[in-house]
Amino acid sequence: LVCSMGNSTSRLYSALAKTLSSSAVTQHQDCLEQPDLAQLDPIDPKDLLEECQIVLQKRPPRFQRNFVDLKKNAASNHRPIRVMQWNILAQALGEGKDNFVQCPIEALKWEERKCLILEEILAYKPDILCLQEVDHYFDTFEPLLSRLGYQCTFFPKPWSPCLDVEQNNGPDGCALFFLKDRFELINSANIRLTAMKLKTNQVAIAQTLKCNETGRLFCIAVTHLKARTGWERFRSAQGCDLLQNLKSITQGAKIPLIVCGDFNAEPTEEVYKEFSNSSLNLNSAYKLLSPDGQSEPPYTTWKIRPSGECRHTLDYIWYSQHALNVNSALGLLTEEQIGPNRLPSFNYPSDHLSLVCDFSFNQDPDRLL
Repeated sequence: LVCSMGNSTSRLYSALAKTLSSSAVTQHQDCLEQPDLAQLDPIDPKDLLEECQIVLQKRPPRFQRNFVDLKKNAASNHRPIRVMQWNILAQALGEGKDNFVQCPIEALKWEERKCLILEEILAYKPDILCLQEVDHYFDTFEPLLSRLGYQCTFFPKPWSPCLDVEQNNGPDGCALFFLKDRFELINSANIRLTAMKLKTNQVAIAQTLKCNETGRLFCIAVTHLKARTGWERFRSAQGCDLLQNLKSITQGAKIPLIVCGDFNAEPTEEVYKEFSNSSLNLNSAYKLLSPDGQSEPPYTTWKIRPSGECRHTLDYIWYSQHALNVNSALGLLTEEQIGPNRLPSFNYPSDHLSLVCDFSFNQDPDRLL
């Protein structure tokens, strides 16, 4: 049910509508650098969700996904920390380069696809949000999410492929958002990944946060590694560089760590093994959904391109298993829900599935080190 719009909601809709088109923004690039977000009123997430649903009223309803309880009778003395990982599909790439042959071009219209992305975020209410392929950061995600109470950070790729597309909205990159009422930023690092001693086009953001409720420190990182077959050694080198950076930031695993990313790597790849065997004692949260707790999901992305159908597991949420517990994880879409034309679609805005986990701090983290 969508409520009728009162005055306050009408003002909100006006603010949302301004983000639907980037034409005004691209004409005034100087305004992008330091928007005066402090002057913007807070948004009630329920109001924003209603506005998104008004825009989406001709589209099919959002898919139902359920959280799977993974607690092993582990008591927690604090509210869980919900972390969301998602490659949202850069608009310029979706419309201009990726060539999803079974996806109607109308399904990729930014005016509506943006609202599908926001609807997914608002539905799961993450405390921390890690996104890849963000090319509408300044005109959409920063202005809206900052008004929802998030602190926002963006690090673009140095040579984004979005810039090759006509009428692009600027470079894509990684973005990290956390709720300011739950966490305090202790330090932040923008990392340009290297491979074979060369700086690459891939990036990461790593931030050390203090949980206001518990006083505990932890590090959250987001990354997006090099895509495509044939680049396995390159991804492995990038993964090694990221791990070295994270070892320094976490003081050799003294500070708990969560790493979200589109690694563009199946679990058989070397970079996956590097993270599994790292001295940081990381585990992949979505393995816990499998019956034996040892197998990754069968897919996190599923699309059809001219070369054929691609179904892969590429997206992960890694965590310090000695210091953190996974309380629950959001189940993935079924093949039936995804449908024969795969992703993206009128139902779902990206070719990658969102991953969402609830974490709690282990009461005795040193015991398992």
